[in-house]
Amino acid sequence: MKFLKYFLYFILLITILFFGMGFVKPEVTYESEITVEKPIEEVWAIVSDQSRVTEWLKEIKRMDLKTGKVNTVGAVTNIYMDQNGEEMMMQETITARKKHEYIAMSFTMDFMNMDYEMIFTEKGDKTHIQTKSKTKGNGLFARSILAFMTSSMKNQEDINMENLKNLINKNQKNYFPE
Repeated sequence: MKFLKYFLYFILLITILFFGMGFVKPEVTYESEITVEKPIEEVWAIVSDQSRVTEWLKEIKRMDLKTGKVNTVGAVTNIYMDQNGEEMMMQETITARKKHEYIAMSFTMDFMNMDYEMIFTEKGDKTHIQTKSKTKGNGLFARSILAFMTSSMKNQEDINMENLKNLINKNQKNYFPE
């Protein structure tokens, strides 16, 4: 009987700690950055080219523009991703954009919402790209799970940025034909 009592106390403690993390850390923020060996105009063109998104964001399977014009503030796109064999949909809304400088987007899905920025800085003949993400779970359970997933989300963003770096540095497509 004592074992059962201590086991239940242990389960209660773990539950309180788990949900407590959702209160203590309701938002998860992380950043990533790369520097590429291309001028900012070419980098901007590659990042803006929706036909190439799946080359650096490997989880994305397809994108469907719902409202607005591609790559303009207010454009809403449904993005379909493969998550361990299951299709997941999130909605992207472009919230701010300044050519060759930055783009900001919000992503909405059942489990969480995310604000995301890409900032571009010219450094001579190279371009520095920095991303900033702020994620918040929809509900206490989701916030609690996200509090424990910070490092895996940061690691995934680092992988995505490394994929983007490789794509940009190996780019052969001419975005500026004469």
